[in-house]
Amino acid sequence: MKWIKERDALIAQTMAFVQSVTGRTEELLPTGTPPVLPPVPVGAAAPPAPEPSPSPEPPQPFQVAPPRLSGDFRTELLDRVATFRKHQERFEREREEYCAQTMAKARAAMPDTGPRRPSGT
Repeated sequence: MKWIKERDALIAQTMAFVQSVTGRTEELLPTGTPPVLPPVPVGAAAPPAPEPSPSPEPPQPFQVAPPRLSGDFRTELLDRVATFRKHQERFEREREEYCAQTMAKARAAMPDTGPRRPSGT
């Protein structure tokens, strides 16, 4: 049942945070529901009640990166295409090498039966 205690403590911390941010408690709890407080260990003093924080600072405006010049898009796109082509060429080269190795192993494993005669003769 340790998880119940941890859950209750998390709910209490969350409620205290919401109360400190909004400054309102009556809307947060359903009517008739007592607030859930974390259990206090035997012999320990109860934690102090959270003090209301001063009014929060207004949110900072969202920082937007400066727009790129049109030449930057072209340069970046050309660089990405060149990198993509290099990767594709490398993959194709690796596939060809793997195929050649596999075929060589398969040919080496086959018994040599000599020259083949055309069928039907």
